[in-house]
Amino acid sequence: MRMVLAALPLLLAGAAQADELANLPPAEQQAIQQVITDQIDAFRHDDDGRAFGYASPGIQFMFGDAGRFVAMVRQGYQPVYRPRSMAFGDLLVVDGNLVQELAVIGPDGKPHLARYVMEHEADGSWRIDGCVLWRGRR
Repeated sequence: MRMVLAALPLLLAGAAQADELANLPPAEQQAIQQVITDQIDAFRHDDDGRAFGYASPGIQFMFGDAGRFVAMVRQGYQPVYRPRSMAFGDLLVVDGNLVQELAVIGPDGKPHLARYVMEHEADGSWRIDGCVLWRGRR
């Protein structure tokens, strides 16, 4: 999960037209949500290796190992590292990328909005290619 300034315009942009999402089958939408759910479950169980496995190859390369990746998440992304509750929102197409919204209540009881950039891999699986987190719901 990264918050790169270059990625902010991508994630701040609005939703794409509905017809762009029409081609994504419901099973694929469910698969995207399952990857996010599974990574959060791995965080909750302190399974660093499993959590790191849901990150895209680019994110894995950037951090190098599960320990550094999870340390970054623990420090900067507490609401998704240890959420009290969560609910999926819209699946957006932003600049050609799929972005899944997730409303979370962090461990401090405050609401946040996470936007996950998803990457479709050659083997058909989905991986998380970034996350931007806002305090409050947008």
